Amino acid sequence: MGTEGHNTRVIAGRYRFEERLGRGGMGVVWRATDQLLGRGVAVKELPYDQTLSAAEARRQRDRTLREARAVAQLSHPHIIVVHDVVEDDERPYIVMELIEGGSLADRLAHHGPVDASEAARIGIALLGALSAAHAAGVLHRDLKPDNVLLEAGTDRVLLTDFGIAQVAGTPTLTENNSFVGSPEYTAPERMSGARTGPESDLWSLGALLCAALSGESPFRRDSLGGILHAVVAAEIRPPAQAGPLLPVVQGLLERDPDRRLDADRAERMLRAFRDTGRTPEAPPPGYAPTVRDAPRGRPRGTPQDTAGRQPFTPPAGMPAPGRLAEQLMRQPTRRVLVAALLVAAMAGAGVSAAALLMDESGEPGGGPKPTSSAPGTPTTRPSSPSVPAPTTSPVSSPTGTKGR
Repeated sequence: MGTEGHNTRVIAGRYRFEERLGRGGMGVVWRATDQLLGRGVAVKELPYDQTLSAAEARRQRDRTLREARAVAQLSHPHIIVVHDVVEDDERPYIVMELIEGGSLADRLAHHGPVDASEAARIGIALLGALSAAHAAGVLHRDLKPDNVLLEAGTDRVLLTDFGIAQVAGTPTLTENNSFVGSPEYTAPERMSGARTGPESDLWSLGALLCAALSGESPFRRDSLGGILHAVVAAEIRPPAQAGPLLPVVQGLLERDPDRRLDADRAERMLRAFRDTGRTPEAPPPGYAPTVRDAPRGRPRGTPQDTAGRQPFTPPAGMPAPGRLAEQLMRQPTRRVLVAALLVAAMAGAGVSAAALLMDESGEPGGGPKPTSSAPGTPTTRPSSPSVPAPTTSPVSSPTGTKGR
């Protein structure tokens, strides 16, 4: 059990908390000292949901510890090191490498967008980190500027906050009746609940590169409904600043995950730009990356296995709004997402957006593969849709080891 001293707190008999570095939906990050080894560390204190029963809380803690231990096995120069995973007073804590320096979001806020060469450098580092994680069967699921640290003095790029990372085979879309991840950076196949795989993290990287170059995600809108419509249905318009890296950005922001640019090719294209200063060549027409062996979502044979289902056939006409809402809202954990996407679907996306959320039986989460997208001409700022939307704000997670 944690012990309290004069303005101090020690957990697991070893880690002494000193100051709070950041706070977010996925917990509080503390600067701490490992009293056994005499070194500074960052400790993430994960939130405790008092609405859960004792059994539910136990299952949540077990899963959190299991996922954290899987992440702790990752070893890559651009992934933050997880030193320890402990449980104290029935609450899990993740002990991480302490990085002095702010996040990419901090840099963008204080110094503005980066140039194409720096964006390519950041992208190369993150592609290496993601490839290492994916090879180990770990998906990040919340790649965004807040979760990318830039070490002071070295400018080393580190991917952090695997706090909602998915170990392949576990649920993908929701946790504790809320949306998991940051919608502005979330792939359309995850929005639909159809599947989650390594390709989903690559979509997020495409949105992150746009944000690094222009200051914001190309899917940023004034409401959650507007964001969902932009991700799932609207024309994709990368910012003008993405011009030098446009083939990479377009390849990563391909809506069909099977046609999305793969990590190896994206890294080669970014390295070519860094070496030559010239815009990398676009993938050839019909290019489809090699499908990775990393599992996507639940393994076959589990209750939610969708193998063998017939392709979804859209109905002759759009279902009545009340009937469609009733069908989709049967799963309480998706209410925020579905309510927002219904607004987008009814207003601008028609049957296609609704179909993305429905399988052949009318239930969410088993829709058809997304059609190929073709990002349009770069623009300086995407226009906001004239679509009324719910007032619910996107849920985001805490960001690494520096204050957020």
